[in-house]
Amino acid sequence: MKITPESTNFIVLSFEGPDNYSMAGGLGDRVTSLTKTLARMGFNVHHIFIGDPGVEAVEIREDGKLVLHRWCQWISTSHQGGVYDGEEWKFRDFTESAPLFVVQELVSQAISQGKLSVILAEEWQTAEAICCIHDLLHVYGWRDKTVMFWNANDTYSFERIDWEYLSRSATITTVSEHMKQIMLKMGINPIVIPNGIPEVLFKEVDKGDVSQMRAVLNAETVFSKVTKWRSDTGWKPAVQAIYNLKELGEKPKLLAHVGAESDRQSFARQVRSFGLAMKDISLAGNPEETYLRGMLEEDFTPYFEVISTGSKSDVLNLLFPLPYPFLRVLYQASDVVLANKSYDPFGLVGMEAMAAGAVIFVGRSAEGCATHMYNSVVLDHYHAEEIQFYVDHLRVHPKKREKLSKAARQTAERWTWKRVAETLISKLESQLERQMIGQPSAKIEAEPETEH
Repeated sequence: MKITPESTNFIVLSFEGPDNYSMAGGLGDRVTSLTKTLARMGFNVHHIFIGDPGVEAVEIREDGKLVLHRWCQWISTSHQGGVYDGEEWKFRDFTESAPLFVVQELVSQAISQGKLSVILAEEWQTAEAICCIHDLLHVYGWRDKTVMFWNANDTYSFERIDWEYLSRSATITTVSEHMKQIMLKMGINPIVIPNGIPEVLFKEVDKGDVSQMRAVLNAETVFSKVTKWRSDTGWKPAVQAIYNLKELGEKPKLLAHVGAESDRQSFARQVRSFGLAMKDISLAGNPEETYLRGMLEEDFTPYFEVISTGSKSDVLNLLFPLPYPFLRVLYQASDVVLANKSYDPFGLVGMEAMAAGAVIFVGRSAEGCATHMYNSVVLDHYHAEEIQFYVDHLRVHPKKREKLSKAARQTAERWTWKRVAETLISKLESQLERQMIGQPSAKIEAEPETEH
């Protein structure tokens, strides 16, 4: 059986989603881009996520193909800090209420239309829910009318998952070979379905915008880093590299975006421990209106205005959401985009920067798409001195910079969301074929017994 818009509906479960309230990191980008791509391919898609409590519970987008179901709004009303504010309460409510809705409303509707339901669930918060959906489908006699994938983006809270139960309930997937190797050591053999990047990132950047960004920054060397603050995400060597360059009499600047869910106070303490000046950069007026202007009209005037207020600081901590068109400008205006995590299950920032033709520095865990001195700089030691060495090296060899930038864009073209969605559909069709001949959907491989 082929998975086509005429034969199949998609149901996606995740905590993060397209609302600003629901965007905390790479997962929000992932599910928003994936659901939008599937809808634009013609599929009917239902996305259940922890949505903004201040908007409608149900919203229809993409010419009726994408239906957003904002869950747990009654909890979010008293937890305005974002998707993970009140996470345990939301987790319990989601687990108890979403499965019945999925089976009794969405799967039932698809069956009445003669359609298959594909259920995709993301991260540990949905693992119990997907197991409950599996059990309910068996009760209703509809398990053969569905294909279910559960995806691991990160190892966070893996200890909370009942892997045996989950592996009986759904096919387990993950986002990279790096994550697959980690899970293989746990006895779990997931299918790899990578993350993608939006095609908007491939649009040519207005050189005037890039020049204006460089002008307001007033720096010799501009670094940018977009990732959550955590001990393994490479912030310390990034900040120390700024300090080292300043000690040499240079004028560097770091544009930082640590994410709304991160410990911003810890990040600030780390910056100031090096004696560096940091300024928090917030948008004036209505941030959502500014975001939409940036996304739809590519009007970046408000961003340039607030960034200019930090021209005397070493580190600018950007506290506002970054629309994709502005990210293109940010990456192009940067001499180096630091994606230098020691552990990077997503790889999204590196791929997004590649699409914009930026020069990126990555860690070893990104080697699936990064080749040293071909499309990126792959760091061996993650030290500030190593970052500094390659900054100097590329400054002396500008032709190498041009080569890296060109090859980066060519690499990124293989990772658009359209291509990723096509890969996903191919994997789903293979799983459906296995289900039809009675093979298990997933299993945990037992360790071989040792003879004594």
